[in-house]
Amino acid sequence: MYLCKDPKIDESTQEPENCRDTSAWVECLPAPNISCRLYNGTEFRFSGEEVGFNKTIPCRNVSGYSYKVAVALSLFLGWLGADRFYLGYPALGLLKFCTVGFCGIGTLIDFILIAMQIVGPADGSNYIVDYYGARLTRLSITNQTYRKPHLTL
Repeated sequence: MYLCKDPKIDESTQEPENCRDTSAWVECLPAPNISCRLYNGTEFRFSGEEVGFNKTIPCRNVSGYSYKVAVALSLFLGWLGADRFYLGYPALGLLKFCTVGFCGIGTLIDFILIAMQIVGPADGSNYIVDYYGARLTRLSITNQTYRKPHLTL
C-alpha cells in the first residue's frame, strides 16, 4: 500500500525530466503505519510523509519532432512533400513534390500512416506528444502472450 507521486514533465519533450534510456523513476510514499525491515535489520514505521522507494516508469526517446506539426504538414502540405521533409525523409519528400503527391492517393496514404504513428521520424525517435494526451501504443501478439482458452458449449 503506497502512493507514487506524479512525474515532473519537461515542457519541451513532454516526457519525465529524469528520463534515461526509456525509463524514469518517481518517488513512492508507503501508507501510514506500514513497517518495513531495512537492509541493516532495523524496523522502520512510515508516517505517510517519507519516501520509501523509487518506482521505475517507462518513458520514450524523443528528439524534437512534434506529432501535431507532422499531421498538420501532412494534411495541408502533404501533396508538396513537406511532411516527409520535416520528418527527415528528403528523398521521399522530393518524390512527392515532383509527382505532386503521387496524384493524390499517395498523399492520402501518407496522411493515414503519419496520423496512425506508423511513419515516424527518420532518426528512429518518437514524436513529441502531450504526456497526458492521446498516445498510440502498438500492441502485438508473441509466443509469450497468454491466450485464454475458449469454453466449448
